[in-house]
Amino acid sequence: MSKQTALERLLRPKTVAVFGGDSAAEVVRQCKAIGFDGDIWAVNPKRKELAGMACVASLDDLPGVPDASFIAAPPQASLQIIRDLAAKGATGAVCFAAGFAETGAQGAELQQQLREAAGDMAIIGPNCHGYLNYLDGVALWPDEHGGQRTDQGVAIITQSGNIGINLTMQRRGLDVAYVISIGNNSMLHMHEYIDTLLNDSRVTAIGLYIEGLQDVTGFSGAAIRAMQKGVPIVALKSGRSSRGAEITMSHTGSLAGSDQLYAALFARLGIARCNTVSQFLETLKFLSVVGALPDNTIGSMSCSGGEAAIVADNAELLGLETPTFTDRSVKKLQALLGPNVDVSNPLDYHLYVWGDYDKLSASYAEVLGNEFACTLLVLDYPPGDDNDDEKWQIAERALLAAVAKTHQRAVIVSSLPETMPEKVRDRLKTAGITPMQGIEDCLLAIRAAAQIGAAQRNVANIRPVAARTRVPGDSTILDEWDSKQALARSGVSIPDGKVCNQDETVTCANSLGYPVVLKALSAQLAHKSEAGGVAVGLRDAVAVQKATDRMAADFDRFLVEQMIGPGVAELIVGVSRDDTFGLTLLLGTGGTLVELLDDTVSLLLPVRRDEIRTGLASLKASTLIHGYRGGPAGDLEAVLDAIEAIARYAEANSDTLIELDVNPLIVTPEDAVAADALIRIGTHDLKE
Repeated sequence: MSKQTALERLLRPKTVAVFGGDSAAEVVRQCKAIGFDGDIWAVNPKRKELAGMACVASLDDLPGVPDASFIAAPPQASLQIIRDLAAKGATGAVCFAAGFAETGAQGAELQQQLREAAGDMAIIGPNCHGYLNYLDGVALWPDEHGGQRTDQGVAIITQSGNIGINLTMQRRGLDVAYVISIGNNSMLHMHEYIDTLLNDSRVTAIGLYIEGLQDVTGFSGAAIRAMQKGVPIVALKSGRSSRGAEITMSHTGSLAGSDQLYAALFARLGIARCNTVSQFLETLKFLSVVGALPDNTIGSMSCSGGEAAIVADNAELLGLETPTFTDRSVKKLQALLGPNVDVSNPLDYHLYVWGDYDKLSASYAEVLGNEFACTLLVLDYPPGDDNDDEKWQIAERALLAAVAKTHQRAVIVSSLPETMPEKVRDRLKTAGITPMQGIEDCLLAIRAAAQIGAAQRNVANIRPVAARTRVPGDSTILDEWDSKQALARSGVSIPDGKVCNQDETVTCANSLGYPVVLKALSAQLAHKSEAGGVAVGLRDAVAVQKATDRMAADFDRFLVEQMIGPGVAELIVGVSRDDTFGLTLLLGTGGTLVELLDDTVSLLLPVRRDEIRTGLASLKASTLIHGYRGGPAGDLEAVLDAIEAIARYAEANSDTLIELDVNPLIVTPEDAVAADALIRIGTHDLKE
């Protein structure tokens, strides 16, 4: 049986066995409370009953092999139970116990023993809280939770059990189908959960709380399959700060990795990244009901200039477009709303038509008729159940009529999360309107939906991230000449140059033609400028000889090159090896101030030309390449050619390359030339 089939049976069981004491008893209570209609069996050799259910002493005493087991026992006892279950042919279990890889080397050894004991079983955990299946009524969950049964909804996969508990307590009108606390991922990686959930048509979107990924290649493949199926994914990634990364390491033993690389991963795979739990919930809600969007245009309607301004300001910050209304719409809206209303998008329609169903529905329909990707109606409701919200309901009905007439997307959003009471959320959901809470979070959700829509349309061109390889600790550094020659063979432009000793520098310079650059050549010299090993702009033999004499006290090999320029921009193009992502590509504003400027973007391999183009466009140096204040423009296509060639070199040498640095890549109106380069490689291959 495949892991995916085993996991499907574990998540949707007909029979459940619980092993342990109080936590196992709580699982029994939660399964009964949620309406589980299968058989529940309790195993505890020291107790006669658990939560009113008779216990048997051992697995052998059960009437059959359970589809799913919840094991709440100490680590060694859990291992034995899993061995016994595997021997019986059981398909899956939740291992609740802590004390495994999250505790260090000894715990990691126990976790390896757990893998061996489980064989082909699907194991959730260890160090996890289990799962909730609100679709079929299963709660292998030893704690309270705030969810309820539903026919469809989002699936949440979390590497933190307590975050999972918190998310079930949400009061945002989000229908939750599954919550799965995966803990240490001993047997199953994140992508295997995603693939299994993609087979359940009732799952409308997938939310991920991520501390660290173990298999980025597998994860990227699952994310691509989600795009192909039209199932949006939203991620909340912890470990952004250095302290957050330390806590993540101690909590689950996960490798937090570089946050910049996770950002690159999510952008590549059309995954919406959120920074707060509130953003996470609102984005999931929007995507679950409205879905991906065709573009990033919005319309907005409110009876307040302040709300209109807040929408406009935040839309601009997020890169959302607020197109002007058509001339026809302006005329019709002006007639409907009166001469005192300034008709623009976002629209402040004032209070002149508040409570007037006919004028509201006609005005809303006119705005929606501009065919924005999504239109917002901003409404904040009075609190409590006894307040009269008749006029708010008139606005709701008017919006429903406008949507029915125009067949356009629209949501109702409160400016504050707390100003949309539960009764209102329920009423809106029943009517088919998504109740969004908080203007800022709503707009972020819309941007995410537009980005996911673009990724889904481009999914045929998106490739999984390259498989990670490891290289040995032993390595060697190629000097600048050898580094450049290696890159030149991959298609990177380099200056004309010659290697020589101190007696030959003038002769070499004369043959190349002035001006030239003189550099000390040594594999141990990574930063030549700081060591006095570079002289630029040498215009005659006398200047070359003086520079040679100055450097000869410390160096005996030299590189003489033609001077490149004038350049319009300098870039850094680097490749480095990350423990989680393998080889990654960095682009940035280069030169001697690269660290100070800190203007970089990371890309994952393999990389497409359009991804490189987008990455370059995000840099400040992009302005220079396109011609700053009337200055000459650089050859952008040559820049792209050079970066593609460097990426090809990295991919071709992925088993040995440790790091590569081209700084600067000088951009001229005619070319892009690697003026300096360094490559460090492992001394022999060693794949994972």
